[in-house]
Amino acid sequence: MSSSLSFNSTAVEEDKFIGSVMVKTVAYYQNRLGETSRARPNLRKPPLRRNHEAGHDRLIEDYFVDDAVYAAAFHISNGKWMQGEKGLSPIQKCMASIRQLAYGMSADKWDEYFRMSDRTVRESVYKFCKTICLVYGQRYLRKPTINDIHQLYTVHEGKHGFPGMLGSIDCMHWSWSLCPNAWRGQYMRGDHKEQTIILEAITSHDLWIWHAFFGPAGANNDINVLDQSPVFNDIYLGKPHDVPFHENEVAYKRGYYLTDGIYPPLSIFVKSFTCPNEPKRKKFKEAQESARKDVERAFGVLKRR
Repeated sequence: MSSSLSFNSTAVEEDKFIGSVMVKTVAYYQNRLGETSRARPNLRKPPLRRNHEAGHDRLIEDYFVDDAVYAAAFHISNGKWMQGEKGLSPIQKCMASIRQLAYGMSADKWDEYFRMSDRTVRESVYKFCKTICLVYGQRYLRKPTINDIHQLYTVHEGKHGFPGMLGSIDCMHWSWSLCPNAWRGQYMRGDHKEQTIILEAITSHDLWIWHAFFGPAGANNDINVLDQSPVFNDIYLGKPHDVPFHENEVAYKRGYYLTDGIYPPLSIFVKSFTCPNEPKRKKFKEAQESARKDVERAFGVLKRR
């Protein structure tokens, strides 16, 4: 009986001790938290007053008045730009988006001239690109329809002498001088002095690039890019626009693309001869390489040559 009483008293004392320790610990951390919250400075930056009206006035004087500083670039005569609330005007956002896309600079590069924050520039670029896709997507950002394919067959046969030709496919390494430091190792090749992005494109005779595949990282060539490209997804899924054509009394199910020698030997690719000996093969080689200048010309336009 005495042992049980002593055990109970010891347990009560332990509970009291643990309770007092917990109370002191909670009070200690509450005091520390109160001191920290009182001593913590306000790390949030106050909003900057960028004077949006001054940026708008400067842009109008440089480009959109009769005696503009850069009148040779373009001129728009419209006296309604100044209407609306005092803030960033639509023309400021459009010009910032166009420059961001044209020069590839960081978003905060244009704060000094346009008086716009980097967040506003990023949002403007996103909305600008979304609007461009919405307005021009149905006309330009699409694959050829059946009528387009018939027209491509006719024009390519008349211009290059290749019936059933859909276009030319090739890849181009695009220099990326402003590549982020964290990605430089992924986009570096030993045969290039700076980082590059590889572009796969299909081009018709009139420089219509109706297929473009950008951006796979690594030391890629045309074959690696083709393995990752969605160019033949419709064929794999069984949803292609099969437009047959006839040549030399032979019916072919679909058209083909002109390529260089690195592409695999598929029926949809027409390559040139490596070392032609016969006159017919020499003539075919010259015609095929001449027709493939369409895609090379398109790459030259993209590179502004």
